[in-house]
Amino acid sequence: MIASKSFQWSDARSITAIALALGLGLSAHAQGDEGVLDTLQVHGFLSQALVVTDDNNFFGPSSSDEGSFKFTEIGANASLRPHEDVLVAAQVLSRRAGGDGSDARPVLDYGVVDYQMLSDQQRTFGVQVGRFKNPFGFYNQTRDVAFTRPSILLPQSIYFDRTRSLGLSGDGVSLYHEERLSNGVIRTQVGFGQAQAGDDLRRTLRLENVPGSLDPKQSAIGQIRYEHDGGRIVAALSAAQAKAKFDSNTPLQSDLTFRFRPVILSLQYNEELWSLTAEFALRPTELGGLDNPWLNDVTGESWYVQYTRRFLDDWQWLIRYDSLTSNRDDRSGQNLEEFTGGAVPAHSQFADDITVGLQWTPHPRIMLAGEYHHVDGTGWLPVQDNPDPSETSRRWNMLLFQLSLRF
Repeated sequence: MIASKSFQWSDARSITAIALALGLGLSAHAQGDEGVLDTLQVHGFLSQALVVTDDNNFFGPSSSDEGSFKFTEIGANASLRPHEDVLVAAQVLSRRAGGDGSDARPVLDYGVVDYQMLSDQQRTFGVQVGRFKNPFGFYNQTRDVAFTRPSILLPQSIYFDRTRSLGLSGDGVSLYHEERLSNGVIRTQVGFGQAQAGDDLRRTLRLENVPGSLDPKQSAIGQIRYEHDGGRIVAALSAAQAKAKFDSNTPLQSDLTFRFRPVILSLQYNEELWSLTAEFALRPTELGGLDNPWLNDVTGESWYVQYTRRFLDDWQWLIRYDSLTSNRDDRSGQNLEEFTGGAVPAHSQFADDITVGLQWTPHPRIMLAGEYHHVDGTGWLPVQDNPDPSETSRRWNMLLFQLSLRF
C-alpha cells in the first residue's frame, strides 16, 4: 500500500533525513512557495486495551487479578509536499505490549522521502528512501493503527506480535509501481535495506541474557497485488528475506546467523456488507552456529480464514479461524518435546485460534471493540510474559476490550 509512504532506517539517520527534507520544504516556502505549508497534514491515534486470560499471560499479567492494561498504542504522523512530485512523511510510535514499560519509549515507526518519477492516468512509478513499513500481507503496513485492523489482534500466525520488529519495517530504498487497467489495478513494491532486529527477536531466540549484540543485515522484500473491479477481489503475493547476526561476547556461546524467508499468498472478496479474507504463509527459518536439528533449518506454516460482516452503519462483527504450525515436519511438537526431555512442551509448537469479535464506531474518531479467543496451543505466546514454556497451559481463553481514538 503506497499511501502510507513508509520506510525504515536506523533511528538517528532516519530522523536526520526527515528533518533535512522538512527543512528543505520549509525553505522552499520561505523563498516564495506559499502552497507548501498548505500541504502539511498531522494526524494521531491512541488505543488502550484490557487483556484477560484464564491461563497463560498475554501483554502483561493478564491471568492475574482483573487482567492487564499493558497494551497501549500512541502515535503521531505528519506529511508534507515540498514539491508536487515529492512527499515527506514520518510517524512516531509509542507502543507498550507487556513488559516493564521500556518498550513504550517513542521510536520512529516510519520516515520516508517519496519521489514520484512518473504519474499519469495509466501508471505511477516512484522511489522511497528512509524507513518504510514492509509490504507484507494485507495488514502489515497499517497494523499499528487500530482503525485499520479488522480486530484488536491481527491473526497471530502471520502478523506476529512476539517478533513484530523483524517483519515490521526496513531501512533503505523501495521502488513502487502502479498500473491501472480497464477493470483493475496492479501494484508492485520492492524494498532493499536492513531489517529490524529488536529485543523481541532476541527474547524469542533466548539470547536476552547472553552477552553480545544482535545486528540486522541486508534484506529484501517485495509484493505484487492485484485489485479487481474497484477492490471487489484482491489478491497479493508477498516474499521477503530478512537476515541478522548475533556476535557473542562469551566463549560459552558461538556466533549465530539468522535468516527468515517467508512467502505469503493473500486473497480477499468484498461485498457491500461483508468480506471474506484468507492468507497462507510458509516461513522457512535458518539458524546457523548451533548444532540443533530443531533450530537449524525449519519451515513453519500459517493460515487463517476470516469473515467480517458490517451492519447498522457503525457496527461490524467478525469470526476467524487462525492456525500456526512452527515446524511442518513436527506438527504436533511431540518430537521436540521428547528431544528436550519435556523442557519445551509440544503445545509450544502450534496454535489454533478461534476468534469472535465486535467493533462499534459511534463517531469517525472513536472506536470500541471487544473479542474472544479460544486457543489450543501456545505457539505465538510472548516469551517475555511466559519465560518458562513448561508452565504454560495448552488450552486457554482470552478476552480483549479496546478503546481507540484518532484525530
